[in-house]
Amino acid sequence: MSGQKIGIVGSGLIGRAWALLFASAGYRVQLFDILESQVTTALAELRKELQQLESKGRLRGELSAERQYALITGCTQLQQLVQDALHIQECVPEQLELKCSLYAQLDELLEPQTVVASSTSTFMPSLYTEPLKRRSQMLVAHPLNPPYFIPLVELVPAPWTNAEAVERTRTLMLALGQRPVVLKREIQGFATNRIQYAILNEVWRLVAAGIISVADADRVLSDGLGMRYALMGSLETAHLNAPGGVSDYFQRFGGEIAAVSATYGPTPNVCAEGETLAEIARQCEQLVPLEALGQRRAARDEFLTRLSELKRQLP
Repeated sequence: MSGQKIGIVGSGLIGRAWALLFASAGYRVQLFDILESQVTTALAELRKELQQLESKGRLRGELSAERQYALITGCTQLQQLVQDALHIQECVPEQLELKCSLYAQLDELLEPQTVVASSTSTFMPSLYTEPLKRRSQMLVAHPLNPPYFIPLVELVPAPWTNAEAVERTRTLMLALGQRPVVLKREIQGFATNRIQYAILNEVWRLVAAGIISVADADRVLSDGLGMRYALMGSLETAHLNAPGGVSDYFQRFGGEIAAVSATYGPTPNVCAEGETLAEIARQCEQLVPLEALGQRRAARDEFLTRLSELKRQLP
């Protein structure tokens, strides 16, 4: 499919990241935004990002930075974006009213071969596609930030999404070098955020109860669980941690798991617990001051790049 046209709605951080990914695999990318100035700025940023990636030896794909950049154009008309597109990746802000308006416009313009995937991490696809004629061609393809360095993409169908649209999107993600996972039905929070929020909720409870500091709670993941989870998931970890595999593991430790889980308590209302939030923020800013966030993000991206390279060498 390389060489075919990909449309991207939204020229912000995630939209540009998708543009880089599609161009790295040789697709023709057209980037849409409502203002010409936004498109111009995005194209300039993309050229700079490609050059930086190439200079650091981190550029994905077999094409040079200039050849990848030559595959990317911009436009301010949805009709132009949709024409002859194999796939459209929607990356607009997380506002349901905005998504409903955009998808209603796309519904009148879409061609039969085009799949539309949203990058949303918030909204189930049924919330903004239900009344549409082309709804069977629409789903979620949710990346993790930063998508250029983290390969996971969650594919989430609405109840009416065509199975072919899901499979085509899965195949397309594989062609980019991403690692798609397919949810069999939509659920609030999808899979990644549901797992992530479970961890955040328990960390919040432990810190709020004065049991552990922010630094040590994060170290449990970065120097403990996360080192295993970078290679394998929680179920494979359990499978390897008992002589007889996962069945043996849960037979041995199932009672303890149930007993500990029963002590978790209610889900914390993180918006209302101001004192706990202030304390967590204070400790986080001791670890990484606000003025150092950019530098720490850059270090994260460098680490993720090296980790991705290492994982690609594994069988």
